[in-house]
Amino acid sequence: MPKPMTECNPAEDESKSPRIIWKAGKFCWDLDDMALVMAILNVTPDSFSDGGKYLEKNTAINHALEMIDEGADIIDIGGESTRPFSDPVSLKEEISRVVPVIEGIRKESDVCISIDTTKSQVATAALNSGASVINDVSAMEVDQLMVDVALKFDCPLIIMHMKGTPKNMQDDPKYESLISDIKDYLLDRADFIISKGINPKKIVIDPGIGFGKTVENNFEIIKNLNHFTTMNFPVLLGASRKSFIGISLNLPEKDRLEGSLAANIIGLQNGAKIFRVHDVAETNKALIIANKIFNSNHLIT
Repeated sequence: MPKPMTECNPAEDESKSPRIIWKAGKFCWDLDDMALVMAILNVTPDSFSDGGKYLEKNTAINHALEMIDEGADIIDIGGESTRPFSDPVSLKEEISRVVPVIEGIRKESDVCISIDTTKSQVATAALNSGASVINDVSAMEVDQLMVDVALKFDCPLIIMHMKGTPKNMQDDPKYESLISDIKDYLLDRADFIISKGINPKKIVIDPGIGFGKTVENNFEIIKNLNHFTTMNFPVLLGASRKSFIGISLNLPEKDRLEGSLAANIIGLQNGAKIFRVHDVAETNKALIIANKIFNSNHLIT
């Protein structure tokens, strides 16, 4: 089942720092005490791992309900693939894919829903239909009206680092200093968003595993996630079934569970708080046990 929510008083939350309290609509989690599982639901024909499997509305809704039963805290719904070399889809098509699924899930569950989009009009339609979080892989660079939508709905934002666009991001990505470059970019985007009136406590950062990164870049990011936690925003890790795992183990997407779990456990140890995954039940169990170990007070020195 999803993690228990804490009772949050907005005035008290500000004074709780450095504890990480994350609120999304009626949902409120103390991330100092838990890790959240964000379940991936791609209603697309061409996403890298599950493209086409959940394009039909009822199939997508049923899969979401299964993932909720497996322990998903958030269902992240996307109607446009952001896999390497993918093409964008029209506004009308993206809305037609995601809104009926969001409405269908909302009829069956009060789970937290995030909308994975770079388009402000898609985000508006999704939020009006029952979503409560915006997950923007462009960090609101593609559509700066996204900030206005977030302000209107007073909703949390997930901003991600991506070098280039999905169409060209894997064309020989290079960095002067990988961790510093990503951190500087995310700080710059967060500063811009905050300057527009967004509460800093609404922001989650994602270093963008697989988005304009080499295989070695991805390992370096996970190893150094603690450098991102110093920015005082919750860190999301999206390593599930990514190609750096497949290339390293010579495995197709469907056989990358163990590699994904290893990346997520190390990510948890290094400070990530939200995990965007395909394999919900397995990830949820692994994170619960790892979190208990990391939070144990019985360390013999």
